[in-house]
Amino acid sequence: MKSNSLSLRHQQPVNRHPSEYQTSDNIVLPILALSQLPTWVELPMFGSKIPAGFPSPADDHLEATIDLNRQYVRNPASTFFVRVKGHSMIGAGIHDSDMLLVDRSVDAQSGAIVLAIVNGEFTLKRLVIENDDIWLMPENPEFQPVKITEGMDFQIWGVATDVFHSLKQK
Repeated sequence: MKSNSLSLRHQQPVNRHPSEYQTSDNIVLPILALSQLPTWVELPMFGSKIPAGFPSPADDHLEATIDLNRQYVRNPASTFFVRVKGHSMIGAGIHDSDMLLVDRSVDAQSGAIVLAIVNGEFTLKRLVIENDDIWLMPENPEFQPVKITEGMDFQIWGVATDVFHSLKQK
């Protein structure tokens, strides 16, 4: 790859907000910036690890509280949520309607799951860099990889750092 042909840096499009882009079938916008959320939320943390086998009634004491912002958010000014739509990333544990925490300040490395803009549309895929080639790889064999070429409008919007999904049965 030529040094000036494709950029993996997170570039802010001029006067554009993500909700102004036409979305692909992978991401539902608008996004909710963390700066719009309350500054802290503390939830109780129980001191014992929960066995996935047999329960232990002796371990039921409260140890501390956890601030979810400190636990998950490194850079609040560049972090936001998106809701996933589609099934192209189910092999990575990302399902339809999951919430993703995306950080624009994280450098996109090969192997990271990225929110990218390809030809004006958002997509969520695993970034793979091999030799001089850039690929956006789905985590579902029913979907095709996307090879990024010089003629494409391509930008990394952010790196997915965490996924949140409900265990409620629908």
